[in-house]
Amino acid sequence: MESVVFIFSLIDCCALIFLSVYFIITLSDLECDYINARSCCSKLNKWVVPEVIGHAVVTVLMLISLHWFIFLLNLPVATWNIYRYIMVPCGNMGVFDPTEIHNRGQLKSHMKEAMIKLGFHLLCFFMYLYSTCLCSFTTQTAGLLLL
Repeated sequence: MESVVFIFSLIDCCALIFLSVYFIITLSDLECDYINARSCCSKLNKWVVPEVIGHAVVTVLMLISLHWFIFLLNLPVATWNIYRYIMVPCGNMGVFDPTEIHNRGQLKSHMKEAMIKLGFHLLCFFMYLYSTCLCSFTTQTAGLLLL
């Protein structure tokens, strides 16, 4: 059963890595003026809720399966994602607002946040990969001991 948890987490982490790369590419396109702020923000806001849900599911899954270290590692990022989504001011288009993205260095902070999340998800990817291999190896070893 542990192997299934880690395989699902690995797949979810791959999706979050691709999403982080998409955020970085889209924000860098806006920074270089390849796209306008409105289309950039509408593209990014479309993926904020799936990112929050994807990360929250893995965090809750680790809590339920009693993997405390991984749960505590994921908890701050999941909390930050939920906080950022909930604290969107009224009247804004979403987390990424085209009227404010060039103000007060928000573009740089969004880019920095996307880079940090990419690094975090890469760390989690290798951690889940190692845990998956470890679980499958211990399951095979236990099966051989029963023979």
